[in-house]
Amino acid sequence: MNVPEITEAEIDARYRILDRDAEEGGYHLNPDVAFTRNLVRGLLVNERRYGYMACPCRIATGNKAEDLDIICPCDYRDPDLNEYGACYCALYVSGDVLAQKAPVRSIPERRPSRAERKKARQEQATGGMVQTAYPVWRCRVCGYLCAMDNPPLVCPICKAKQERFERFL
Repeated sequence: MNVPEITEAEIDARYRILDRDAEEGGYHLNPDVAFTRNLVRGLLVNERRYGYMACPCRIATGNKAEDLDIICPCDYRDPDLNEYGACYCALYVSGDVLAQKAPVRSIPERRPSRAERKKARQEQATGGMVQTAYPVWRCRVCGYLCAMDNPPLVCPICKAKQERFERFL
């Protein structure tokens, strides 16, 4: 599939959006602007290729349901930031890394293998559900929980889109 060329203006616009959203959510983009712009380019390429911003440092399947965990910001961002000071691709960094009090280090892959992810989805689909007055939805990015008929359009905590919510109970 040919992906149309990504322009510098498109990169600038998405960079500003990501930076604003990150800062509003208490996160920080990597201060290495050239490096970060290349990651933003990768996000834009994946968005054009697949219709969603799959993490540029991982191989997406093109099946959105299978790739929900790696749509930026991915499910692994917060554990990586907490433990290593940056997410796997180093798009997001901790305050200490931003202030140059800590280096960006190598981060091991947290994402389970494709077979493990498939098994987990099957177990989740066949597992028993506790009955509640409303379904409980969990944001896969930040863990926010809400009890309502449908998940919110946007997570009030991390601004992830509705599709990043999963039924919790």
